Amino acid sequence: MKLVRYGAAGLEKPGMLDADGRVRDLSGVIDDLSGEALTAAGIARLAALDPAALPLVPGTPQQDLRLGPCVGHIGKFICIGLNYADHAAESGMAVPPEPVIFAKWTSAVVGPDDDVLIPPGSVKTDWEAELAVVIGTGGSHIDEADALAHVAGFCIVNDVSERAYQIEGSGTWDKGKGCDTFGPTGPWLVTPDEIGDYDNLGIWLDVDGQRMQEGSTATMVFRVPHLVSYCSRFMSLQPGDVISTGTPPGVGMGKKPPRYLKPGEVMRLGIDGLGVQTQKVRSA
Repeated sequence: MKLVRYGAAGLEKPGMLDADGRVRDLSGVIDDLSGEALTAAGIARLAALDPAALPLVPGTPQQDLRLGPCVGHIGKFICIGLNYADHAAESGMAVPPEPVIFAKWTSAVVGPDDDVLIPPGSVKTDWEAELAVVIGTGGSHIDEADALAHVAGFCIVNDVSERAYQIEGSGTWDKGKGCDTFGPTGPWLVTPDEIGDYDNLGIWLDVDGQRMQEGSTATMVFRVPHLVSYCSRFMSLQPGDVISTGTPPGVGMGKKPPRYLKPGEVMRLGIDGLGVQTQKVRSA
């Protein structure tokens, strides 16, 4: 299934895509794509529905029908750093011996096609196309062999980053990762049965039509089951938590010379089977 949240910002309703790519309304079945709706039982309940029997939502998604973040009420937005060896190299950093964990604040979350705002005074706002994992069934100290049973689905995240805030000051990476609009999420949540081989998905990102990033999840250092298990050692994972798994090479910081986002530019990014995001960049 491909599950979506549609409508005006802050007023999104849950839906699913039918075979023709149209949105069918789920608001008569669930309140939102969050919490219990994302557990194994919740996903099974949605999978048993006939999309054709659900109300058709007018409009074409991502054209005249806005899609919001594909997960509602995200509890924790967990990110993994330096999880592609070639990205670590372009960043001038060593491949870590264990996953690097940092956070995006949930106030950063926006829809897949909403504008990205450059913070006042920023001159180093960057892009990062990433595969994200959405937790369905919660737990702590999850065994790696059981980790996929805790996954509701996968989606795209653009881990927008302000590099001066992230790296050049004192403190942690988090302050360069969580600015408002720095977490476009979606367009849809794709359940594991539909995504297939999540270990071999192409990832790309363009800025104003110029290809910046192109890679594959096949080159991730730490794979999805390990990341779910590892994160659950340090926090309980709960339905609707998001783990963004890192980015392949091609970020602006790694260009020679570095190349950062400017107002008026457009980012377009995608992952095989997970759709496409498009964001216009503007000043805050």
